Amino acid sequence: MTSPGRTERLVLPGVLTAGQAARTVAGILAAQRADGAIPWFRGHHLDPWDHTEAAMALDAAGEHARAEAAYQWLADHQLPDGSWYAAYADGDAERPTDRGRETNFCAYLAVGVWHHYLSTGDDTFLDRMWPAVYAAVEFVLALQQPGGEIGWKREDDGTPVNDALLTGSSSVHQALRCALAMADLRGEPQPDWELAAGRLGHAIRHHPERFLDKSRYSMDWYYPVLGGALRGQAAKERIEAQWDDFVVPGLGVRCVLPNPWVTGGESAELALALWAMGESDRAVEILRSIQHLRAEDGMYWTGYVFDDDAIWPRELTSWTAGSLLLAVAALGGDEATTAVFGGERLPAGLEPDCCR
Repeated sequence: MTSPGRTERLVLPGVLTAGQAARTVAGILAAQRADGAIPWFRGHHLDPWDHTEAAMALDAAGEHARAEAAYQWLADHQLPDGSWYAAYADGDAERPTDRGRETNFCAYLAVGVWHHYLSTGDDTFLDRMWPAVYAAVEFVLALQQPGGEIGWKREDDGTPVNDALLTGSSSVHQALRCALAMADLRGEPQPDWELAAGRLGHAIRHHPERFLDKSRYSMDWYYPVLGGALRGQAAKERIEAQWDDFVVPGLGVRCVLPNPWVTGGESAELALALWAMGESDRAVEILRSIQHLRAEDGMYWTGYVFDDDAIWPRELTSWTAGSLLLAVAALGGDEATTAVFGGERLPAGLEPDCCR
């Protein structure tokens, strides 16, 4: 089991003690396969985004070798076009269960690799992973639309799905900025990526009509803030506008309106967004409110249906635990996590000429 001494950075009163954090980290490690893959839980599927989220949590806990193994799994199994399939049975690269290739899933490697580099200072790792990051970004930007938004995915036969999701595009916005930071560090400027990030950020901030209407989902509410496209007063106004719709006091954040279902992952991600806005007190309040989802083994249930007083679904997911650990790490001042989610050290991208 992970030693509590390695998780002292993850202590947050009312949320985690060092010993509790160690149990949560151990739960993620138990889900990880020997080859580095991190499925939702053993026997369930892996998707590249949640795999990366869990790997970032391992880095925040000081488990750098295991995090590196997770990123190496992605590098080893990247498809020739720079993508990954959307789902793999129990993390088995030979058994994809969803052959769609989703843009935000593929882009998120850049966030994880930059986080690992900032956690370790390992230049050799960055050099080794750069080709995978580059190929993934190129795959994603091939689906950028004229309005700046990012098409959702390619089907298995290569057909593009050009409809854009606000949550996914906001995640891609964060990933592009992390990729640009890597490029700058390596002395390999990518002006096309800068323009793409600027166009994408502009679409997120000013053109909601360019995205499919998923406003019932809490992720569409807070992800423009979490992904760094909105900051300052615009971020505060967005969060305040639907706070009472999505936040259930003492229980967490609804996944989708009007369902009486709060979920741990969305709650922890909202806490990260609140921290990025400078609302640390409210972030801690949200994290404390979901401690009813913590299981005896230190992992977290995906969600709770409060009208029925029922845990649902009955699954303890590595990414739910990972998102909570990352939120705690940001609140605790972990340098790599604050840099990635705070965005102060990330390039902003270039605004389109018409909007400067």
